[in-house]
Amino acid sequence: MMTIPKLIARAGKGERLTMVTAYDHPSAVLADEAGIDILLVGDSLGNVVQGEATTLPVTLEQSLYHTRLVARGVTKHSLVVGDMPFGTYQASEAQAIENAARYLKEAGAQAVKLEGGARVEATIAALVRAQIPVMAHIGLTPQSVHVMGGYKIQRVEAFLLDEAERVQAAGAFSVVLEGVQRDIATTITERLEIPTIGIGAGPDCDGQVLVWHDLLGLTDSAPKFVKRYATLAQTIRDALKAYKTDVEAGTFPGDEHSYAGGHK
Repeated sequence: MMTIPKLIARAGKGERLTMVTAYDHPSAVLADEAGIDILLVGDSLGNVVQGEATTLPVTLEQSLYHTRLVARGVTKHSLVVGDMPFGTYQASEAQAIENAARYLKEAGAQAVKLEGGARVEATIAALVRAQIPVMAHIGLTPQSVHVMGGYKIQRVEAFLLDEAERVQAAGAFSVVLEGVQRDIATTITERLEIPTIGIGAGPDCDGQVLVWHDLLGLTDSAPKFVKRYATLAQTIRDALKAYKTDVEAGTFPGDEHSYAGGHK
């Protein structure tokens, strides 16, 4: 099984890390079997599972529920990280510790992720002192969409480098760089001792993360930086239409699909 020390050691040897989001048991089983290093139960479930416009409406209980589903599906390889929703760690360090501990105690995660640099530096340190591993997240932080005025590429090098160094000093074991200009992400990766995980931040990070639905082509549109590795939405549409056609034509179920004398 993947552990945090193993992740750090692999990145230190120049091995690239893989991370995908997962929100349920079947997707976790498949990703784990594929050898994906990290499964992030992202608050992006608000967008791709719940149909919300932003990640902000996701609640703690919803996030814990989905994290439990994912953790049950991991038996071979992946490290599970629970993404703390907006409003679950901003009020106080005590609030953050209480909520983050639930991911480890109740949901089966090995770590939590929270957004922000300097503004959550003390919170990260408090969580680490409480023996709760933390993945940080800087750059384009979706929970700050209203402050940022939208989802925009981050280009201020001095600020972003300072943010990265602060979360490292606070004890984060890795940091997600989202929507960060490539050359800045490269500089941050070279300066830090902890692994960087990029999403829309260029190829020079220590690892990469993609949203499950984007990677598999389950969404109608995706950000420019996404590479679709399948087009499952069309495959699913075709299967559903074929099923509808068979039922309406009376060709499904056939004799081979019927139970003659109960369960066998």
